[in-house]
Amino acid sequence: MAVLLSLVAAAMILAGGTLALRARDRRHLVLGLAGGIVLGVVSFDLIPEALAAGAPELLHVPVPMIAFAAGFATLHVAEQLTAAHRAHEGEYAPHRHPGASGRVAAGALITHTFLDGLTIGVALRAPGATGLLVCVAIFAHNFADGFTTVTFASLRDPAARQGARRGAARFLAAAMLAPVAGASLATVLAVPGHVLGPYLGFVSGVLLYLAAADILPEAHAGHPRAATLAATGAGVAAVLLIVGAAH
Repeated sequence: MAVLLSLVAAAMILAGGTLALRARDRRHLVLGLAGGIVLGVVSFDLIPEALAAGAPELLHVPVPMIAFAAGFATLHVAEQLTAAHRAHEGEYAPHRHPGASGRVAAGALITHTFLDGLTIGVALRAPGATGLLVCVAIFAHNFADGFTTVTFASLRDPAARQGARRGAARFLAAAMLAPVAGASLATVLAVPGHVLGPYLGFVSGVLLYLAAADILPEAHAGHPRAATLAATGAGVAAVLLIVGAAH
């Protein structure tokens, strides 16, 4: 049953990724929407899950939030060391993205979908309908996972757009396989609860950095700001509604 449900999760990832791959002349709207989705997923899903995992505190600060700051700082340092983030002075755009940071974030999301598969397998062991409700919540945000995985993996210069699309398709395929692998592993392995909270915090920091430093600035580069802002707001609101309905 767990593997079967993980295939549904993979289908939702495919649907979200396919939408992102087909977006061309409306790329700024897609990026604005993706930025809003990332903000929503981090704020309404990942961080609450991380804190709900019951992680201990360090210096009176929850460990997942320390991991959050570490994730944000890690990607910032990585971009500075690789010169991956080159903004022109006095403006947000144009940006140049060799793709290294985007691929790091896409990889983080793939790991997250792997954990989704593990969660499906573990949740199904719970009594009553709890397991199925958890699965429904996972399916709801898997669409956003596929969308943002492709968006992150496609963050390259326009001249490399075709190669970026091929690379994004490979990341999408990996994201689809990840929950199936996680659900399969869950049948023989239990994930320690004290590991999950800090991991989700770290991933939240990575994703928030990408939304604030890469996706949203690129979305506003040379495009109508009102429409892009509306797309960002729609992404945040959509995740809020999905999370609210799932719970």
